[in-house]
Amino acid sequence: MHDTPLSLLPPLVAIIIAIWRKNALIALLCGVILSHVMVANWQPIDGAMGTIAGFADVFSSTGNLYIISFSLLIGAMVKLLSESGAVNGFILHLANLNLVKSKRQASMLPTVIGTSIFTDTNLSMFTAGMASQQLFDQHRISRAKLAYLIDSTCAPVSILFLINGWGAYVLGLLDGFSFDDPVGVLIGTVTYNFYAIVAVALAYYTAYSGKVFGPMANAESKVELSNQDTDNKLGPARVMWIPLISLLAITLSLLFITGDGDMRRGSGSFSVFLAIVTATALVITMISYYRLLTVKEIAKTFVNGLGYMAPAVIILVLSFAFGDAIKALGTGAYVSELMNIQVPLFLIAPIIFIVAAIMAFATGTSWGTFAILVPIAVPIALETGLPISFLVAAVLGGGVFGDHASPISDTTVVASIASGCDHYEHVKTQLPYALIGAIITLVLYIFIGLSF
Repeated sequence: MHDTPLSLLPPLVAIIIAIWRKNALIALLCGVILSHVMVANWQPIDGAMGTIAGFADVFSSTGNLYIISFSLLIGAMVKLLSESGAVNGFILHLANLNLVKSKRQASMLPTVIGTSIFTDTNLSMFTAGMASQQLFDQHRISRAKLAYLIDSTCAPVSILFLINGWGAYVLGLLDGFSFDDPVGVLIGTVTYNFYAIVAVALAYYTAYSGKVFGPMANAESKVELSNQDTDNKLGPARVMWIPLISLLAITLSLLFITGDGDMRRGSGSFSVFLAIVTATALVITMISYYRLLTVKEIAKTFVNGLGYMAPAVIILVLSFAFGDAIKALGTGAYVSELMNIQVPLFLIAPIIFIVAAIMAFATGTSWGTFAILVPIAVPIALETGLPISFLVAAVLGGGVFGDHASPISDTTVVASIASGCDHYEHVKTQLPYALIGAIITLVLYIFIGLSF
């Protein structure tokens, strides 16, 4: 059963359930249980005990606990920034700078904001969207274009800059392979993540040139503000940007220190954990100093923020457990041997990209896609001699592309809400741009693959 065709059963079942039920949690849980039952030679009791032990192993890892804590605290920090009025204050500060005087400048504003706030995708989208809505209306630019610009910068940038929940999550998946420098592998994915790079570049080109094509050229988005938060509470802009800059600076400094001068060999999980603890403490201190919230309101908002991230953290835990389970089953090793024999090297990355894209499109979740495919992509890389970062990047890029193209993706929905654009108009107008990015990515992967 180990390293045999049967080892493909758990990921296949997980993919089918994810597509069928549109629920990554159920899919991953079923995959974990089935994997342990198979490892136990189809003994259900032993399989159940193995499943419990597998979850216990996830929490026994200090690195995993750092990453889980980071993910929870990033939610708490985002909620505190929102409820204290710091986000609104930041938006007002941008408006008061009076930087926008033309269509080009109006289009560039959300694009720049979307690439600047990479600590949380939703925070970035709402900040960019809310800061730009009226400007887009004044300059007669469609809300569909606004939705496209924030969706095509916020999510791709999150998977490129990686000092956020996305980076912590992928780092956790890589930590399970006991690499000497998992941070180096993670950083290496940036140069190979062509879809994310092309998506951001295309967004900047569209914003700067003003040129649009396809359904976007005929978009007539209606302003829809009914779903948006009408809270006009204002706080100093510095309450938002100082902690965010601190988060970045502390993470990079700790990577340098723990890596003895080599950031690629630093402790990524420890660095992001200590950075988010410090940044969150700084947010709370500044909120208290400016009396934006009472102690009771801070505590309530903090807890709500933890709850806001709970579904993502559950996926995180299930992902770690699933990755460990299919490694024990030998799924990745079997697939790598199969592809090494049957598939030309130059087609491996394109195939992985397409599979990741289809799964993310059908399920609406890139994180669930990463959980299933990263533990398969890494053994393929080890077996074929292809760079690990190259194939992991194919998974990451495919997941983000599938997210962009999917009408049920949470990031696509948030982009529609944040821009006040009809959701299906956003999906329809963004799809041609996403497809162009995907085609360019596949061509680049083939050329890169031919060089190995």
